[in-house]
Amino acid sequence: MPEPATLIKETDYGTPRAKSAKSVTLTIDGQQVTVPEGTSIMRAAAELGTMVPKLCATDSIEAFGSCRLCVIEIEGRGGTPAACTTPVAPGIVVKTQTPRLMQIRRGVMELYISDHPLDCLTCAANGDCELQDMAGAVGLREVRYGYDGANHVFAKRGGEVNVEWRPKDESNPYFTFEPSKCIVCSRCVRACEEVQGTFALTISGRGFDSRVSPGMDEVFLSSECVSCGACVQACPTATLIESSIVDIGQPEHSLVTTCAYCGVGCSFKAEMRGDEVVRMVPYKDGGANEGHSCVKGRFAFGYATHKDRVLTPMIRERISDPWQVVSWDEAINYAAKRLKDTQRKYGKDSIGGITSSRTTNEEVYAVQRMVRAAFNTNNIDTCARVCHSPTGYGLKQTFGESAGTQDFRSIDVCDVIMVIGANPTDGHPVFGSRMKKRIRAGAKLIVIDPRRTDIVRSPHVEAAYHLQLQPSTNVAIINAIGHVIATENLIDRKFVERRCELSDFARWEEFIKRPENSPEALEPITGVPAEMVRGAARLYATGGNAAIYYGLGVTEHSQGSTMVMAMANIAMATGNIGREGVGVNPLRGQNNVQGSCDMGSFPHEFPGYRHVANVEARTQFEREWKVELSGEPGLRIPNMFDAASDGVFKGLFIQGEDIAQSDPNTHHVEHALSAMDIVIVQDLFLNETAAFAHVFLPGTSFLEKDGTFTNAERRINRVRKVMREKQGMAEWEVVCRLATAMGYPMNYNSASEIMDEIARLTPTFQGVSYERLDELGSIQWPCNDEHPEGTPVMHVDEFTRGKGRFMLTAFVPTAERTNRSFPLILTTGRILAHYNVGAQTRRTDNVVWHPEDILEIHPHDAEVRGIGTGMKVSLASRVGATTLTAVVSDRMPQGVVYTTFHHPVTGANVITTDNSDWATNCPEYKVTAVQVTISNAPSEWQEEQRVRTMANKRIVKDVTLEAAK
Repeated sequence: MPEPATLIKETDYGTPRAKSAKSVTLTIDGQQVTVPEGTSIMRAAAELGTMVPKLCATDSIEAFGSCRLCVIEIEGRGGTPAACTTPVAPGIVVKTQTPRLMQIRRGVMELYISDHPLDCLTCAANGDCELQDMAGAVGLREVRYGYDGANHVFAKRGGEVNVEWRPKDESNPYFTFEPSKCIVCSRCVRACEEVQGTFALTISGRGFDSRVSPGMDEVFLSSECVSCGACVQACPTATLIESSIVDIGQPEHSLVTTCAYCGVGCSFKAEMRGDEVVRMVPYKDGGANEGHSCVKGRFAFGYATHKDRVLTPMIRERISDPWQVVSWDEAINYAAKRLKDTQRKYGKDSIGGITSSRTTNEEVYAVQRMVRAAFNTNNIDTCARVCHSPTGYGLKQTFGESAGTQDFRSIDVCDVIMVIGANPTDGHPVFGSRMKKRIRAGAKLIVIDPRRTDIVRSPHVEAAYHLQLQPSTNVAIINAIGHVIATENLIDRKFVERRCELSDFARWEEFIKRPENSPEALEPITGVPAEMVRGAARLYATGGNAAIYYGLGVTEHSQGSTMVMAMANIAMATGNIGREGVGVNPLRGQNNVQGSCDMGSFPHEFPGYRHVANVEARTQFEREWKVELSGEPGLRIPNMFDAASDGVFKGLFIQGEDIAQSDPNTHHVEHALSAMDIVIVQDLFLNETAAFAHVFLPGTSFLEKDGTFTNAERRINRVRKVMREKQGMAEWEVVCRLATAMGYPMNYNSASEIMDEIARLTPTFQGVSYERLDELGSIQWPCNDEHPEGTPVMHVDEFTRGKGRFMLTAFVPTAERTNRSFPLILTTGRILAHYNVGAQTRRTDNVVWHPEDILEIHPHDAEVRGIGTGMKVSLASRVGATTLTAVVSDRMPQGVVYTTFHHPVTGANVITTDNSDWATNCPEYKVTAVQVTISNAPSEWQEEQRVRTMANKRIVKDVTLEAAK
């Protein structure tokens, strides 16, 4: 019989782990223990298994020493010092339990309990309350102090209003704050400061008047709180507690799984009652997040059980027809027949597929195998095409591997952090918190971004340089930095001579030293003062360990691939590759962008980035899959759309991707989808793309998946199924059944079987298996005989390609230009509360913070147009127009406007154009010439979208559909 599921409880050692290489041996309660120098006596005792009572201490934050419950005795020293703040010393003898200590601790606990509600049986924290536990641990049996005096417990005292009492704050949709239960241990305040770095909480007042205060004594929702949950996790009582615990009760079992939002890949304990998720708790042993979380991963999982989820397969003859609910067999057979009919009529390359960066590696692998083997075409692409395909190209050309170089922990020893085209506090908030912590510890920050993001200046964090360049001039600014490095003799020539191709370096050095690449020559183009560029370049080259972290503000440009290579050039030139604290690191936008690329989702590459024309690789897959495969690259997503509009590409399988909302030039995408004979959507919801589909195959949420995700640091994490599939079938199983119905038998018994096949065929995954992942927790590829436990830092002794390759990176201005009709530049990004196209987060309470997309516009640009905050405006480009609400903001430079794309009704991509990266066709989302004018009505497209959305939700259950002709 399987072992019964239990609630995973991690040990709280009271204080953080010391990092010293020196060891200290001491005696605690008669037992010797050896620990790193700097370890607290509390932690040393915990490592022996002795848990010293505590309330203000927890191992995610530094020791504070305020509760006085952890007092100890040390032979030869007077007094009773706090175990949390007292470091170990060689040879000392410590006692953690004596009659004297027992008396002190009981006295302290009496004082706490005398000003605390005694409603334990009805309290939501009953069974999970440290105050309750500590009362038992110290043997508290009575409280000699009554409630007659001053207290914070009751709303009234002696018939009068109690001025010390505060009402419960339920403003935040995810947790409650009940001040009457607060013991003022400051753990929440310190977690907000040390772990999250927001500084939203403080202790106001002094002495008996001390209390936790969000912001300026505001409610949580109105304060600067970002709802990461660190304070809730740190709270030892029910003062701060999840609303779901209040509503459902304490969980009774848990499983460790991986968040399905951004590319950080946080590990969580899904804590359950039966098959209901009570809460998601960040896992302390998670390699990527180490016990921290953001509002999305921690709280925004309600979409998995949202009423909008479609749980039954549906089909229809024409996209104007209502949906008809059918069985799985009917849907799969109908889809297969229409796909085969289309191929018979238009040829085998008339159909294709798109994989998702939100599904597991195993599900992605199954889809690309189906397309290559069952469809018999290489027309397979992924949504990574529209975000990080330039990363794959640029890093492959220079370093030899299509992935970032470091693990997230590497930033802890970084001295100079360069953030380019990324907004980590919003887009990758857990890593953003870690970055801010390192900056507070002394690292210098350089930000290259048109927008003044929060990382530029926030509490106790300020960039040494903010190069606020004009959109589309990334390559120019990095070339200018390279020019300074080369002309001021800041090149690490020993590294270059040892590690790089010298002929390529010589060509690059001659190119980059040219006067046209100087900061002064490029200042009119970038808009950045030359002296600022020179200062940033000198800091990057001479400031110690320097690391580059970048996002879609780098890749989503016409020169995205050039920019990635330019960043690699300056990293190699300064020797900032191949050790901790350095590197070139893409911050991936979705949970499995890296994995979807690794799994062979590009039309020219098999899993492991091996070209389809490579006979050896192709033969290996043909032998495993028992089918002849094409050696010709297939169509990329933009090519599929063009071919569909031309009438030669007629069928598409779309896995977990809303291309009608996320891809550029929405009119073109909609026209292409409308022109197809068969569109199959596999997803959770009837999204915008489903309006153009003929078959809908319901998908599974991450809570129902068994598999793996690969995050931005190449970390392969297990995704464990915490509840059964609500629609009855794993997504990879649906894909296998569709492939089989098309005449290609494809079968797996489990997701682990798929991973075993991946490991057989993909050199970088050679040593990966579920058993190995369960043993190690996670693995960063490459994992093979040479690196059996994975590779946290890449290119240590040599580059994957052997020698690093410098590439020439001439700046070429974008074809997208402003003019009198479209005088402004639109750039886009994300906001903390939402994720991607918002399909998941819009179906949670995160909409409280961001109910609609807004347009940020500079005060000067707003004034000349008569625009004020809150006004409706028309945003128009050469290809389309939409209407949204304006917010006047100086975050953007004059001439640049900014919006997000989380709400389909906004239609941000109605505005964006077909311009794309020269090497990969990654769309140029970040540069669109626009005009902004006052409006009083939705745009024509928005009216069409409203009507289409209503029509898309028409479902009938009693109509028989005729077979496809």
